[in-house]
Amino acid sequence: MLHDVTKERSALVFIEFQQEWLAGDGILQQRLIKDREPFLAAIENGVRVMESARANGWSVVHAGLDLSADPGYQIFNGGRGVLGLRQAIPQAGTWQREGAGRVAPFAPLEGEFVVVGRSGASVLKNSTLDPFLRNSRIDTLFLLGFATHVCVESSLREAHDMGYNAYMVEDACAAFERVQHEHVRKHVVHHFGAETNTAELTAFMEG
Repeated sequence: MLHDVTKERSALVFIEFQQEWLAGDGILQQRLIKDREPFLAAIENGVRVMESARANGWSVVHAGLDLSADPGYQIFNGGRGVLGLRQAIPQAGTWQREGAGRVAPFAPLEGEFVVVGRSGASVLKNSTLDPFLRNSRIDTLFLLGFATHVCVESSLREAHDMGYNAYMVEDACAAFERVQHEHVRKHVVHHFGAETNTAELTAFMEG
């Protein structure tokens, strides 16, 4: 059940609905997605949520990652002497040019907020998202996207610690494998927020 949610104080945050994940030749889709059925379902559900949000005037936020202006990955020291995604992203050559691109229906429309400046797994890390939310008096977030156990989870945790109420739209998120997604649902979400699903959310937005 959605608790004290209002359209005026909520935002739909679409995490990395970009070519690295969506395109058949995207590096991340090719290398990381093992369970394709829930992954493809998450994309379809993301379309449903996007269409409903736009049709009913809800705030849409595009929280991607685009390092095209930093082709040498200087922000991560080129991947040298660092661990985790700071090493993996430069090694894989991801989030540059075509890989960072967006296509309909996930291409931003006029009036929709596009997050920039992000430097971490969380879409709130060093980005313009928090100032936008606070200046817009938004305190409730609905998180959708990829990957459940990496950037979605990181964003959920940080949103909690920054004072936001956050919901994971669980069937509009996907991990590399089902077991990773289900682990987050069972063991993580309730500590930092709550979950909903596409049917519940779209019915609420359209009600």
